Amino acid sequence: MTAAALIDVHAHFHSERSIRADWQALNAARLHTGAAMGVTAHVASILGTWGATSPTYFPSPADVTHANTCMAALAEQHKGLIHGYCVVNPNYTEHALTELARCFEGGMIGVKLAASRRAGDPLLDPIAEFAAEHDAPILHHIWQHRRRDWPGQEASDAVELMTLAARHPKTKFLLAHLGGGGDWAHTLRVLGGAENVWVDLSGSGVDTGMLEDALEAVGVGRVVWGCDVTMDTGLAKLRYLEACGLDADDLTAIKSGNARDLFPAGAFDR
Repeated sequence: MTAAALIDVHAHFHSERSIRADWQALNAARLHTGAAMGVTAHVASILGTWGATSPTYFPSPADVTHANTCMAALAEQHKGLIHGYCVVNPNYTEHALTELARCFEGGMIGVKLAASRRAGDPLLDPIAEFAAEHDAPILHHIWQHRRRDWPGQEASDAVELMTLAARHPKTKFLLAHLGGGGDWAHTLRVLGGAENVWVDLSGSGVDTGMLEDALEAVGVGRVVWGCDVTMDTGLAKLRYLEACGLDADDLTAIKSGNARDLFPAGAFDR
């Protein structure tokens, strides 16, 4: 890839078992929109059946395996453009570890943990150890400052992710969607010196000051660009970054360079 590379570190696709009947159109729209935006790599996951046959945040082992198989097929079909996260449900430890081994043998480059268990739970430890052994990041679903339980999920916030990151200093963690809901300022205050936690800018919020505060809190080297479900807000953040006075090297780092450091060496050159 060239200096003009743009890596979306937080993408999603669907399979034929998705709750959405228009799943093929959604997948095609993401690729079409990404091409228009200049996205050169989508690092993506499929969250089970998105609730069709098991809950989105508590997917059954069968739905996890099917979704990861579909994700691998998409990555093979669009080699170099799509890369896969292996989704696991940590409530099923043996299945999760078997699935991780299968998916990484097949070329996946990261781990996706949604909200099946709080980030500080010891059930996540063997998954974090696997990620460290494979020099692969864990993208962890985060609610910015969790003040209560949310229906249908074991939501975590930055405090809980920091607990996991402290237990696994050799594992790289990607704190999901800073703009995805809740008090992002709370998240930035608690990140402290956690050098193994990167911040993903995705999510529907594009608040004034959010990107500047993120850069001040963790530095340019630990901020990465992504879209999550809504690509229009990813574009809004990209334009904000381009307008907020960053020099060319720093902008390139956020758009692609930091992702190259975060994921296994050579992941985006395959």
